[in-house]
Amino acid sequence: MLRKFKLNSPKRDSRHKAKYQEMKTLILLCITFSGYHLSAQNDEARIRSVMAMQQDCWNAGDLECFMRGYWNSDHLVFVSRDTVIYGWETTLARYQKKYPDQATMGQLTFTIISLEPLNEDHWYMIGKWYLEREIGNIGGHFTLIWRRIGDEWVIISDHTS
Repeated sequence: MLRKFKLNSPKRDSRHKAKYQEMKTLILLCITFSGYHLSAQNDEARIRSVMAMQQDCWNAGDLECFMRGYWNSDHLVFVSRDTVIYGWETTLARYQKKYPDQATMGQLTFTIISLEPLNEDHWYMIGKWYLEREIGNIGGHFTLIWRRIGDEWVIISDHTS
């Protein structure tokens, strides 16, 4: 005697469809978040490379090169212990006045304490800076707000003390 089996019962089909939908949703979420994670890793690496470039420029005594890491805009904000400055040109002029030569500039070392995305176009960084100089070593901390403008990451706000 042959038995007939009904392989695709309505109850079984609806369970499979539900499981398939769950699996499809899970796969799409994984793809979405892995893409965001890879993008965030790439953004972090690019921001860190700008910091490395700035450190190299400073150590070469080239303040204009160092300033390439900043937003070239009148809306750039630089806050230090004694002042609040607006604008790229004004910030460069402050650096040039405060660090007129290589002996005053010394050798700069940045240490990044934390670097976190605020959204896809803005990051928040906390770090330390240290200048090794023959005239006396100095250092402090900084808080930077980074913004993606076009294809570049630039500092739009710097609070250094």
